[in-house]
Amino acid sequence: MAKFDANSTLKRLQNRYRLVVMNDDTYEEVVTFKLSRLSVYIVLSTIFVLLTGLTVALIVFTPLRMYIPGYGDVNATRELRELKVRTDSLEKAMQYKDQYLENVKGVLQGNVTIKLDTTTLEIPRTETIDD
Repeated sequence: MAKFDANSTLKRLQNRYRLVVMNDDTYEEVVTFKLSRLSVYIVLSTIFVLLTGLTVALIVFTPLRMYIPGYGDVNATRELRELKVRTDSLEKAMQYKDQYLENVKGVLQGNVTIKLDTTTLEIPRTETIDD
């Protein structure tokens, strides 16, 4: 197994390389860059962080966030919750009213069935004291 040497890795990152862009027809040097692996890594990392930051800023500070599933307006969510509670209470009130009207209709038509209590109560006798 190869031994890891931090100095050789750092030196390898700091080695200088030359990047030359040449004209293919005339072999004239158009641009020359002096680069190292470390500088290329730093530049690419910086570009990645900047693009990520710009994307997040674009989504957070513009109306594009409305297109993300589950990310809605706080006021709209609260209003939907209030409307749901109000709708449920109205449905319950309508059920009570319908039941009341059915009972009134049954009483007016004479279709009332009265359940009589037919259970007998056993009342204990009070004891009398004889002198």
